[in-house]
Amino acid sequence: MDQFTHTDPVARAQELSAELAAASDEIERSQRVVEPLLTRLHEARLFRMLLPRSTGGDAVEPTVYMRAIEEVARHDGSVAWCLFTGNSSALMAANLPVEVAREIWGEPRAVVAWGPPNATKAHAVPGGYRVSGRWQFASGCRHASWMGAHCQVIEPDGSLRLNRAGQPTVRCLLFLAEHAKLIDGSWDVIGLRGTASDAYSVTDLFVPEAFSSTREDPTLRLEPGPLYAFTHQGLYAVGAAGVALGLARAMLDAFVTLARRKTPRALAPLAGNAAVQANVARAEAKLGSARAYLLDTLQTIWSEAGETTPIDVPARVRLRLATTLAIDASIDVAEAAYRGAGADAIFAGSAFERRFRDIYTLSQQTQARAAHFEAVGAVMLGNEPEIFL
Repeated sequence: MDQFTHTDPVARAQELSAELAAASDEIERSQRVVEPLLTRLHEARLFRMLLPRSTGGDAVEPTVYMRAIEEVARHDGSVAWCLFTGNSSALMAANLPVEVAREIWGEPRAVVAWGPPNATKAHAVPGGYRVSGRWQFASGCRHASWMGAHCQVIEPDGSLRLNRAGQPTVRCLLFLAEHAKLIDGSWDVIGLRGTASDAYSVTDLFVPEAFSSTREDPTLRLEPGPLYAFTHQGLYAVGAAGVALGLARAMLDAFVTLARRKTPRALAPLAGNAAVQANVARAEAKLGSARAYLLDTLQTIWSEAGETTPIDVPARVRLRLATTLAIDASIDVAEAAYRGAGADAIFAGSAFERRFRDIYTLSQQTQARAAHFEAVGAVMLGNEPEIFL
């Protein structure tokens, strides 16, 4: 295999463009990130962008991370999604003792996968927790070396463990992937099929206390540096926005290419149609401005972030607004490109069909909720912030 010629993750992602495109059909069919592409992604260190340097990661700036995810998404949405979720779970290393983090992420191909919290509860026992339960949406679980389980905690006296805000705390328990039972066939969806976001379960599993932490309190991080001043939720939203922006950019570019050569039956060439021209210009402005707003917001917050103090609520609000706008604009532009392409967009294997399914699957994910605009507006008008900011 050729070695990568750049240290910049965005450039390394660009070097993988042909390999991503070549593997895309097999990834869709098998619902896996296939070899040798998976090995190449590890060699490019694209799963380690948000991992602390103390644990063997690269801890890149958020703008670099977003652009690398975006670049991969231009060629394959499922791979970009797996990279973003793998990097998001790597943020947990900043909340763990460094020797524990090194045990989990010390192997060069280490990836942690998990599903979102649900009603499952772990029982606190001497030295750790015992847990049984089932979770869904574990993107990347088929190439994960470790898994996680987010759950509330029942104390030995039967009470629920509370956090500093007086709410039931959500703890993440980390364990070797071999302890989880992956449930085949649970990821039967229209888009992002290659993420293998399967369900999984564990039964009466003991997890030591040291292999657990929580994402809900940014003051509990053990790793210094401005990257870890961002909240887990904030950087999670950045990754999702990167996927959306990449998919939309690819679809808009594909439409421009199509419009330059297509002449619909009994109509003028698309490229000469004034309405098409205006729509392309509006789409370019919408996508470009949303992307620039996100990058500017990330850079501003990064420049103000401290070594140990988490970013404040106003910064979290700005980031939530910028990521939500980027996702929202991307969905609008992708739909416009799909509709503008007409019948050319509906065929399997076209430049539009899979990306359209992917971005509309992304649109149903938590990070794309329109309610985020409401939450941001509520804070701007003086109300208390929601925990997911």
